[in-house]
Amino acid sequence: MSKNSTAAVVKQPIIEPRDIQQQLSDLIEATSVWIQTHWLQMLIAAGIATAISFALFAARNLGAKLARRSESGTGWPAVFGRAITRTNTFFIVTLAAKLVLNVAGAPEQVARTIDFFFTVASVFQAAVWAREIILGAVEHRARSEAYSGEALGSAMGLIRILVTFALFAVALIVVLDNIGVNVTGLVAGLGVGGIAIGLAAQGIFADLFAALAIIFDRPFRRGDNISYDTASGSVEGIGLKSTRIRGIDGEERVISNKNLLDKEILNNTLRNHRRARFTIGVNYATPADVCARLPGMFQEVVEANGAIFVRSGFVGFGASSLDFEVQFDSDGADYARFYDGRTAIGIGILKRLNDEKIDIAFPTQTTMTAAPDGTLIMPYPEVQNVHAIDPADIASGQNEDRRG
Repeated sequence: MSKNSTAAVVKQPIIEPRDIQQQLSDLIEATSVWIQTHWLQMLIAAGIATAISFALFAARNLGAKLARRSESGTGWPAVFGRAITRTNTFFIVTLAAKLVLNVAGAPEQVARTIDFFFTVASVFQAAVWAREIILGAVEHRARSEAYSGEALGSAMGLIRILVTFALFAVALIVVLDNIGVNVTGLVAGLGVGGIAIGLAAQGIFADLFAALAIIFDRPFRRGDNISYDTASGSVEGIGLKSTRIRGIDGEERVISNKNLLDKEILNNTLRNHRRARFTIGVNYATPADVCARLPGMFQEVVEANGAIFVRSGFVGFGASSLDFEVQFDSDGADYARFYDGRTAIGIGILKRLNDEKIDIAFPTQTTMTAAPDGTLIMPYPEVQNVHAIDPADIASGQNEDRRG
């Protein structure tokens, strides 16, 4: 193809004004002929379309009643009810017209026109329904988990903007593609713009999506006691960007949602039990048969205090003791109950050992001393004969020292 022909192709518009006028003229003429030749079918189709429209309007009113049925307005019936109430009148009319095209025997020009309007209405209506269901699902989950209202309102505002922009951008692209517009450049432009926005606000988006992950995955909720790293406390609020935790010493800890989810989180509120361990060391002088009875003694003490016995046994030869261990559980997550039960069991074990006259070992060390000749001097005094010393002998000894 020559340069001149190429330029002519580029300069030629996609749709010229005279083409639009011609198509409009053809549509008016075809409609006039259609009315004159198919007036009876048109009346029947109009009646059917009216009935369909009234049915769809009634369904929309039913959706409003369904939305009001839930007291909180965040239940699943309310979510779908609000989505139904967002059904557009233009969509209802075009849907009814689309359904009766064959009954009315519409000409090709009229059918194409109705198809075009129905495509536009249905695509944008689908975007509206999807937006309401997505936002309703997020709000339903957040409200049911009792997240803070102020933070949820801020999050929902931002989420609504993002979801609306994404869905309606897709809807616009679909409509333009259906009417023959080349949308490749538009898609590329939206992609580049989305990447730029994402890079500029990646910190905010990371914390926002982490907040959504907390809402939907539910690793914890407000009021739960959690532990992460070396810190622990009670969750007081889950916000758009950060989570606030009241520490065990009364301080308020603020950590970003993303950083919090990157850590291993222990939800102490969801514990089904708490476990305690005691290591008890007895003297090496304790007889073997008494040592064999110790695990049974510990079990009796644990069960007498209402705890769940797990196991007990000999664990090793210590530096100055024979070491035994006892493990037991406190049912439930209540830390105060676990703490009091552990104290009672510890005192009970001590009392039982005292009653059995079993000594608990404590660290001991013996120092051995040697005489000048290398013989061992025992660390305890030996019984020896003690003779009286004459003071005269002491005095004579002192005089000899002076002469010397």
